[in-house]
Amino acid sequence: MAVHIHPMLCGSLEVDTKFLLAKEPGRVRIPIPSFLIDHPKGRAIFDTGLHRDLQNGPARIGSLGDVFKIHYRAGEELGARLRAIDVAPDRIDYLINSHLHFDHVGGNADLPNAKLVVQRREWEAADNPEIARRNGYNRADFDLGHQLQLIDGEHDLFGDGSVVLIPTYGHTAGHQSLRVRTDRGEVVLTADSCYMRKVLDEMVLPPFADSYDAMRAVIERFRVMERAGATLIFGHDPAQWNADGSSAVALD
Repeated sequence: MAVHIHPMLCGSLEVDTKFLLAKEPGRVRIPIPSFLIDHPKGRAIFDTGLHRDLQNGPARIGSLGDVFKIHYRAGEELGARLRAIDVAPDRIDYLINSHLHFDHVGGNADLPNAKLVVQRREWEAADNPEIARRNGYNRADFDLGHQLQLIDGEHDLFGDGSVVLIPTYGHTAGHQSLRVRTDRGEVVLTADSCYMRKVLDEMVLPPFADSYDAMRAVIERFRVMERAGATLIFGHDPAQWNADGSSAVALD
């Protein structure tokens, strides 16, 4: 009854480092990941990367196109990544979005038959015009008619404790991460609740958050989990990915 994690890169973004880590100098090119979770009872995708339209320019993300330089080629979109490992995108059972920012929901359209699992707090935030404007939510990315499962807090996806969504509010109102128990040990996909190792080690936070207090509490929780033996995969840490787009961390 082994559970496997298949990491995939769906493009990358170049940005001033201070946009991710407050007051940090320089620029950084960050990976935009998606993860296939293969469980004996079904398949889930955690985050879906960039929308394929962004392979042709930044128009889809409006003013954010002035912040991010997009590196994204044909064949790097989620559907193509799945087909490359002989997985049919229309056979994915669950689509889990950590939150609804453009670089985490862009491939949702590639999974037409999946049930979308998202925190109720996040979905409701996207319904608030002011919050949606401030966060750059684009309903055309994620409100696509999927069967919707809104959850409140921790959720055991397959009912056996091996794939558990955990609330990690702070980056956005309803951000969630994913804890996966494999034969190798426990893996936590933090998504944007912890961008990089530097955030965990030095509590260097981004220049924006829904709640800094909640974000700090989540990072302290991650520190405890790592000390207990969990492997943390950060949301956008270049050090955790190889130049060829493969994971630099053994996950299962």
